[in-house]
Amino acid sequence: MNIREVMADDIVTCNMNDTVETAAELMKEHNIGVLPVIDESGRPAGMVTDRDIVIRGVAEHKDQTVDQVMTHELIHVTPDTPAEHAADLMASAQVRRLPVIENGQVIGLVSLGDLAVNPQSDDKAGDTLSDISQP
Repeated sequence: MNIREVMADDIVTCNMNDTVETAAELMKEHNIGVLPVIDESGRPAGMVTDRDIVIRGVAEHKDQTVDQVMTHELIHVTPDTPAEHAADLMASAQVRRLPVIENGQVIGLVSLGDLAVNPQSDDKAGDTLSDISQP
């Protein structure tokens, strides 16, 4: 099974020059906790989470852009990545979501939950959660 079979393709993104407030509003509106971040040309630039906004933005009492609080190191997969490889990548990077990139564009998002609901990868998802939860 590959990522194309389990990924969510109805993703919401934000621009790295958006305000943190704009990113938070998008998260609230769509009931999500993470946004892939794109640059001015529409290419993937990183990820911003609700935790990034709170810890790096709100807690520091600053009006900031997404670029100032986001994670710039973009760990990602392609639609043809095997689900098991994606789970291993999540475990090693200790992340619960990965953007799916094809031809330099974000086309989807795969979460640990997406892997867990698939019977073929349920055991691997449990192992991955254990690895992610390690300090």
